[in-house]
Amino acid sequence: MHTSLPAALLTLAATSTTLVLALGSHSHSHSRAESKDGSRLDPWNEIYANTPDLSFSGVTTFAHLPTAKCLDEPEKAYDIALVGIPFDSAVSYRPGARFGPYALRAGSRRQRPERGYTSRLEINPYTSGLDVLDCGDVPVTPFDPATAIKQVNAAYRSLLHHPVKSEEKMKSLNMQKGLDGEYHPRIVALGGDHTIVLPILDAVHEVYGPVSVIHFDAHIDTWNPNRYLGSVSVQADLNHGTFFWHAYEHGFIKPNSSIHAGIRTRFSGPEDLDDDITAGFDLIHTFDIDDHGVDWISDKIKARIGNGPVVISLDVDVMDPSYVPATGTPESGGWTSRELRRILHSLVGLNIVAFDIVELAPAYDTNGEISAIAAADMVYDFLSILALGVDGQEKKFEQVEEGRSVDEL
Repeated sequence: MHTSLPAALLTLAATSTTLVLALGSHSHSHSRAESKDGSRLDPWNEIYANTPDLSFSGVTTFAHLPTAKCLDEPEKAYDIALVGIPFDSAVSYRPGARFGPYALRAGSRRQRPERGYTSRLEINPYTSGLDVLDCGDVPVTPFDPATAIKQVNAAYRSLLHHPVKSEEKMKSLNMQKGLDGEYHPRIVALGGDHTIVLPILDAVHEVYGPVSVIHFDAHIDTWNPNRYLGSVSVQADLNHGTFFWHAYEHGFIKPNSSIHAGIRTRFSGPEDLDDDITAGFDLIHTFDIDDHGVDWISDKIKARIGNGPVVISLDVDVMDPSYVPATGTPESGGWTSRELRRILHSLVGLNIVAFDIVELAPAYDTNGEISAIAAADMVYDFLSILALGVDGQEKKFEQVEEGRSVDEL
């Protein structure tokens, strides 16, 4: 039985035929297309010049930021550098965090410098006057963890000693100088498993001396290797559950001035918590948010940290697996992404010298990439609070204007 084609298909076929005939009518006698006056044809730029990439197009850098191979360009100047550290050779459960930097960049696709303003913090971190650059990844070996740790340390030290681009802006924000009296760039590390923080703290200590740490995580990561299961060698003693203990032993962490937030894991016994205190940490349980609220958590963090240089280290498993399933050691009962973002916003004004986000393993994410999107938003929030500077520049979150609390998200 013969069935006539729909009118729309007939129209499409006719249009296609016309286009083919039109294309076929062009002369191909020249090695390149030329106009009548002999100049090179450039039909794209004649009509569509400077068309910006959309959120789903273009080379995937974080938030569509400019990129450079900073490790190959030691004189490259910037104020904030994002760098991927695709290392996951020291995990205790599910692997895959080596793909975290890729996922974080993909999760940031809807961010872009020209649309980066946050009404809550009243700033666009990408156009605030600090030069922000995506420096690509550190090419760490997956075959030799000891060498990989050395590579991370060498790369981070190099990036910390690049020249800054906006010294006057850093001065106006009252940002911390190094022990050498110079301004150093702020590095945002995109992990990678949490072990990368040991070589990072080593590099940061070299520039600023002992630092405080705000550690967002479901786990304390201060386990003494002598008690930690699976420590069968010197190399095995260093992993994503013991690195803070090593940092304490090396003197990288300022005594009694660091804090965990979001803890809800199981322990071998009270001795684990004794070791944690020895390493210089206080802790906030995940359930404290129900008992005391966000403001109490924020106040406790800031009271513990004080005014000295501080590193923020964020393991994505601090969030509940319903919000971030893509992680290697998930624990139920975590904070929502909204709760964590509110806590991060409250840290405006602290003397932050470094930030890392770790343990994002995209193989376990949903088809909708909810983990990657949440994690990328945490990086955006950090960049925002960093761009607001140090010392008392907190926004008026607790004020009520025209009947509406500014604290709303």
